[in-house]
Amino acid sequence: MRTPAIRGFTMLEMVVTLAVLGVLAAIAVPVAELAYKRTKEQDLRYNLRQIREGIDAYKRAADEGRVVKKVGESGYPPRLELLSDGVEDLRSPSKAKIYFLRRIPPDPMALPGLAGAESWGKRSYASAPEEPKAGDDVYDIYSLNPGIGINGIPYREW
Repeated sequence: MRTPAIRGFTMLEMVVTLAVLGVLAAIAVPVAELAYKRTKEQDLRYNLRQIREGIDAYKRAADEGRVVKKVGESGYPPRLELLSDGVEDLRSPSKAKIYFLRRIPPDPMALPGLAGAESWGKRSYASAPEEPKAGDDVYDIYSLNPGIGINGIPYREW
């Protein structure tokens, strides 16, 4: 009478299987990291565009006389929060507010703990583009993240 053979995996089969899984994981992790970074960069582009359109809409409203603009001012919002807080429409008989954004979107590349308007760097109309500085108004915004994008351009220059 024959005894049944015990079936199982050999040590060599186990080592080969683990090696194949290790190679697949080594390939998958960088691809997943790149996809994650690309998604955050798309969010950054979208949020920059959205806020810049709000700033431009505020400037147009100031030039049209719908928003208070004192002599000598640029017409850009004094604070980024005004885009979502709203400003009084001078042409409206009921003094309705004009809202340029529903909310200030956060910088997806910002450091933890920063949200909304405080997550962005602000450039005033009077500052040079090479060295943006905050001032009496908000002419443009930029990311405070010191990193470099997939395209090789620092986030600060987007």
